[in-house]
Amino acid sequence: MYQHRYHSENLSKTMKTSDLCDKHYSGPFPLSVCESGLLYDYGGVKAFHGPIQTVRCFENNPFVRDTLTSPGHGRVLVVDGGGSKRCALLGDVLATMTYENGWSGIVINGCIRDSSMIQNIPIGVKALGVHPLKSIKKQEGESGCRLAFAGVKFVPYHWLYADEVR
Repeated sequence: MYQHRYHSENLSKTMKTSDLCDKHYSGPFPLSVCESGLLYDYGGVKAFHGPIQTVRCFENNPFVRDTLTSPGHGRVLVVDGGGSKRCALLGDVLATMTYENGWSGIVINGCIRDSSMIQNIPIGVKALGVHPLKSIKKQEGESGCRLAFAGVKFVPYHWLYADEVR
């Protein structure tokens, strides 16, 4: 998975991130590549891309829900949950909402739950792992902020490209 500030309409939806890196890594627009082995695939779609929208929250997901209730227009929601593996920030209900509202995918520096259900929803979902507990529901966090995890700085409106993780 990688992120950069430039997007060309000529890029194929099926182009692998390795091909995108070959084409753009040394070009005029900087790109960042996520560290390997940190995020796993859980959604029914393994490769996705789109402009980044961000949320920062720790062990509570109202900002995630609030963001996903809006039309996605092909965007990717990047959530920095502080790397917590003590609860889930996304379950099958929010994953379904993500799909129904036109989001391309969601990347979570944290956990999901309901993975057997989420794998059947046609949406890209990448996360650190699975945890059965739901998050708390405090209105704490922020949206539209710059995030940094997995060796990448995620900037709103820059583009994220993800393909299958094995």
